Amino acid sequence: MRAWRIGRVLLRYRLDDLLDGTPAERWLRLARPFVPKAPREVANESRGARLRMALQELGPIFVKFGQILSTRRDLVPPDVADELSLLQDRVAPFDGERARAIVEEALERPIAEAFASFDTTPLASASIAQVHAATLPSDRGRPGREVVVKVLRPDIEKQIAGDIALLGALAALVERTHPNADKIRPRAVVDEVQNTLAAELDLQREGANASVLRRFWKDHPDDLYVPEVIWTHTAERALTLERVHGVPSDDVEALDAAGIDRKALAAKGVRVFYTQVFRDNFFHADAHAGNIWVDSDPARRANPRFIALDFGIMGQLSDEDQYYLAENFMAIFNQDYRRIAELHVQAGWMPSTIRIDELEAAARSVCEPYFTRPLSEISLAEVLLKLFRVAQRYELTLQPQLILLQKTLLNIEGVGRLLDPKLDIWAVARPVLQKILVERYSPARLAREFRKRLPELVTRAPEMPRLLHAWLQQQVDGEHTLRMQSRDLTELTRAVKDLQRRTVAALLGTGLLIVAAVMYALEAGGPSWLSVPASSWIAGLGGVWALLAAWPRRR
Repeated sequence: MRAWRIGRVLLRYRLDDLLDGTPAERWLRLARPFVPKAPREVANESRGARLRMALQELGPIFVKFGQILSTRRDLVPPDVADELSLLQDRVAPFDGERARAIVEEALERPIAEAFASFDTTPLASASIAQVHAATLPSDRGRPGREVVVKVLRPDIEKQIAGDIALLGALAALVERTHPNADKIRPRAVVDEVQNTLAAELDLQREGANASVLRRFWKDHPDDLYVPEVIWTHTAERALTLERVHGVPSDDVEALDAAGIDRKALAAKGVRVFYTQVFRDNFFHADAHAGNIWVDSDPARRANPRFIALDFGIMGQLSDEDQYYLAENFMAIFNQDYRRIAELHVQAGWMPSTIRIDELEAAARSVCEPYFTRPLSEISLAEVLLKLFRVAQRYELTLQPQLILLQKTLLNIEGVGRLLDPKLDIWAVARPVLQKILVERYSPARLAREFRKRLPELVTRAPEMPRLLHAWLQQQVDGEHTLRMQSRDLTELTRAVKDLQRRTVAALLGTGLLIVAAVMYALEAGGPSWLSVPASSWIAGLGGVWALLAAWPRRR
């Protein structure tokens, strides 16, 4: 029933055109007469708007899917990504008494014992969880501390598992039938959605993220404040945090009314982001205005600070990607296109067979038009996105975390420009990057890293002569072992398995269709198709489905 409802919604919003030219699209069109037409104003909307409205109608998990999909601008067209970014993760709250029961079960004690007060009316409600205000018991005569309790929705794991299974089936169908499936990579998108949702379903993990981020910024409380996790009141399905008060970072009127220096705040936001990425390698990857507040304390008007909320999605980069990304930024700042091309190859993002001069020319074609504008009008996130898109023509391979970083950079730049339309992001970001790079690769830091690894080196040192002798002996005897790990071999293996699957499905489908024809000839009792026995229908539909499964992917 759930699959049928999804199909009806997709057809009502005429989203079958996203599969234009594929066998799946033709089968969906056959069902059109049985689905009510969408209103005229909906039919006239863009494909991105129709997809956004369909996901909103399908429910909170599909809204979350759309939000995650909007971050993968390497996989979806820009117009669709822009529309999906407008999805709002706001749903009706569930019963407060049920939330109380979930908290009691998670903490294994009564609410009255854990909290001095617990408000059953939620402060906010989203697709995965909702938030309730509470007060901790008084401590040594001091009044109880104000906190908020984040509670997972009842049976949300079961609902997500069912919807993810359906999304996986749809992704498999799109992968087999869509002409651009290799560029869309639907299974990879669903896998990323599944991993993201799995992380958000563990509130203890979110608490750990908040705790780490708070530790990184404890010595810089004037820049970013992270609420304290109350670990005694936190479990997998309930997270308790210190309650904070602030203004959403996109509420310009409220910020002006509070007398906040928006220019100082905008520049600080850029510095905080680049520091998170390149100093700490631990950045808030869901940094929209609802999750990034501004401290409304009147004492902070001249020196405002941000408050971070919702730590379900955090980003990290490998040491190599972190280094090459920082060097890419510096090369962009210096308009060194040759260096940009070399870095893309050195990082392993692109095959070593790519001609550097061709890649340099492509980078120049992307970046040079931007430098004709005032620096205050240049978006570093936009430049990075276009570089990635151009590089994809040259077989660019990117980790999802790089795309997550690019999406977060877009959010940060968007908030910064909203706060200060004349913000020169380049001028603010460049000295931060230079300072961090100097510190990260300074002799003092290298010495510290060497001292850290010294015990490992000392432990392995006695083995080195034996290993060296064994390697030299292999060279002399011509017995050197070559171990190869290649994405090409993996892809070849996958292709062979896919061919085997499609061959079996084709044989099965043909056999079922023959069985259906024979059963119809033997059992049909009348001229009308309505009189065809159910067994013939089942065999025939099974044959059609098996043949559709065997349909080769278009490249």
